[in-house]
Amino acid sequence: MGQLYDLGGNSPWVFVVVTCLLGGAGAFVSGRAMAQTWRPYWQVPLYMLGIAAGVRFIHHALFDEVLLSLENFAVDFVVVVVAASAGYRLVRADQIARQYGWLFERAGLFGWRRKA
Repeated sequence: MGQLYDLGGNSPWVFVVVTCLLGGAGAFVSGRAMAQTWRPYWQVPLYMLGIAAGVRFIHHALFDEVLLSLENFAVDFVVVVVAASAGYRLVRADQIARQYGWLFERAGLFGWRRKA
């Protein structure tokens, strides 16, 4: 319990590749898909529970890490929620600015604002 994420004797690259790259990429495109279908944001964390569980299973199946570790699942969950939120917000900002162009304009990569 002394560390936040138990790598089970594996290299930190296992975390980077499996959780950040594979899980993050899957979560990012899932977040984009949820925004494209106009789903509310509160559904994003619900969908990410499944992706975090899948990431946890890959860690267990391929790298012999602990499957049922609450600390590891929480870290995996936070990483995929952040990635999904980025994909969701990126698409939603584009949708709002394009579909309600008379009222809103883009304000940066993830935002929009009312036209003056």
